[in-house]
Amino acid sequence: MRPVPRPARTSLTVLALLAAVCALLVAGAGPALAHAGLSGSDPADSTVLKEAPRHVTLTFTESVTFSEDSLRVLSPENRRVNPAPAQYADGKSNTARVQLSDELPQGTYTVAWRVVSADGHPISGAFVFSVGKPSETAAVVPDGSLDDSAVGRLYAFFRHLAYSGLALLVGAAAFVAVCLPGAGGERPVRRLLAAGWAVLVVSTAALLLLRGPYETGGPPTSVFDLSQLGRTVVGRPGAALVVRLVLLAAAAVLLGRYAVRLRGPDDGAEPRDLGRRVRRVGVALALGLAFTWAAAEHASAGIQVPLAVPVAVLHLVAMGVWLGGLVTLVIVLRSRGAAGRTVPADAVARFSTMAFAAVAVLVGTGVYQSWRQVGSWEALTTTSYGRTLLVKVAVVVVVLWVASFSRRWTARLLHEAAPAAGTRTVPEPERVKVTVGAPDAPGGGEVRGAGGPPSPEAGADQRAHRRAHQRGLRRTVAVEAALGVVVLAVSTVLTGTQPSRAAGESAAAAVAAAQEPQAKVATVPFDMGKAGHQGAVQITLAPGRVGENTVEAVVFSADGGLATVPELRLTLTQEALGIGPIDAKLKNQKGFWAVYDLQLPMPGEWTLDITVRTSEIDQVTVRGSVHIAPLPRRPAA
Repeated sequence: MRPVPRPARTSLTVLALLAAVCALLVAGAGPALAHAGLSGSDPADSTVLKEAPRHVTLTFTESVTFSEDSLRVLSPENRRVNPAPAQYADGKSNTARVQLSDELPQGTYTVAWRVVSADGHPISGAFVFSVGKPSETAAVVPDGSLDDSAVGRLYAFFRHLAYSGLALLVGAAAFVAVCLPGAGGERPVRRLLAAGWAVLVVSTAALLLLRGPYETGGPPTSVFDLSQLGRTVVGRPGAALVVRLVLLAAAAVLLGRYAVRLRGPDDGAEPRDLGRRVRRVGVALALGLAFTWAAAEHASAGIQVPLAVPVAVLHLVAMGVWLGGLVTLVIVLRSRGAAGRTVPADAVARFSTMAFAAVAVLVGTGVYQSWRQVGSWEALTTTSYGRTLLVKVAVVVVVLWVASFSRRWTARLLHEAAPAAGTRTVPEPERVKVTVGAPDAPGGGEVRGAGGPPSPEAGADQRAHRRAHQRGLRRTVAVEAALGVVVLAVSTVLTGTQPSRAAGESAAAAVAAAQEPQAKVATVPFDMGKAGHQGAVQITLAPGRVGENTVEAVVFSADGGLATVPELRLTLTQEALGIGPIDAKLKNQKGFWAVYDLQLPMPGEWTLDITVRTSEIDQVTVRGSVHIAPLPRRPAA
């Protein structure tokens, strides 16, 4: 007899791969931004302004998209004071700006925002600023999680169904194409293929309808708003869902056209090979379906997108081959066992090999994805994404541990089905088959091989052994499949959770914004033209860094009160680099002078030349300076 394969070696290989996951999970990660975060605002949160701003600007850690109601500024009486929808500031895709109404009264204003990050997930928040002095406000902003809403829960449910449908469709098709072509003709397997396709179609259509209210925070009834659906299909997540439906239509045509080739034992015919062309088309469809996820979720944002997207595609396809194949194997084992029919042992062995290859791909792609999204050991326990990832890794470890027992049962079945050494062979040996079913069913417990019939005593012992092996295999595979459902559920939660690195980036940006001065102020004294009368000009630049700045100038008299002057001019020069003078083009705002779009191209020390005309014939020019900060830097990749 040939030696029994040593599954312990396979178990050690699995453990080595898992060790690689733990070792490389967070080593050397660069920044991968997915799920945008608010990095700054103008006005800043909780600031008190002397004068009402002309607009409100929000800056995010990555590019965002928004709708007409994405940015709302509410007065203390809860009335909206931004008459126009948000626009990008200076064409920058990571900003949102709204113009405010004129003559805003004093009090506290609330800014409520909801945008969609580059990976397709909506984020929201709110902050306040005050004009003149803080006040009570009647503005009410939802403070719950987006996923706690009715639409959010429905969207998460159908997203899980979509993953399940992909796994069933891809896994069942791979099992039929690679492991057991004859199973494609059996009614339970055909139903499994149809169920996977139908679940994926229904869940994708539901996600497409829910996408609009999911992004805008609307009620579930808004799924019937055709104008909103029209805006959805032109966005990247909506377009990906539409492409998925088109691919599913093509998959239906392929399954229907080649269904006859999947016929097997149900009609008494020998199973026919599907052919290379059909397999290639099936592989292309599986990759295309997985691409509709990768192109619109975490892999589509951050660094190394050209590499991250195909890695995510391979991860999804491997997940489907493994988990969906497990479910298919359970169905085949139970259906054939109930009917007293045989399952070739080599088919189980082929699935074991295919599943192991899929797990190897999952480990490799999972390492890379974790490298992009986690970033530190601390993040594994301090962020929601890290803790969820640990749960997923733990469940996968348990699944692989159970799978090691399945491989042992498979090896024993192969051993039992192998012909004894030295037995007589015939010119055309029969196919080696293993019965998976009740021993008292027709043909139950028989092993047919190339040798002669076993003795009654030996046959009874072999049947008893096989029955035990078959029961063990069915149980362990069923446990694997059940745990696979848990893996799918945790994976769905991960796709809707802000990655650890993005959360850390948002927090760091918020801390930096809180610590950084919100404005640069320069006060320059000047002679008002009368003996002992020394006035002062106060120049305020906000935010006081490279790029667009708001400039406000106020003139104070000798007694410290506000003074009105007929003209005030300001130019800025950076003498070290030979830049300037840049005319600020201040405009009289009835009590102070201001401009709201002064562009400063370089950081460093800038010289202020201020000309104050105090009468029709008297003017004075004085000089001051201000330090302009550089733009905040993100960590290098």
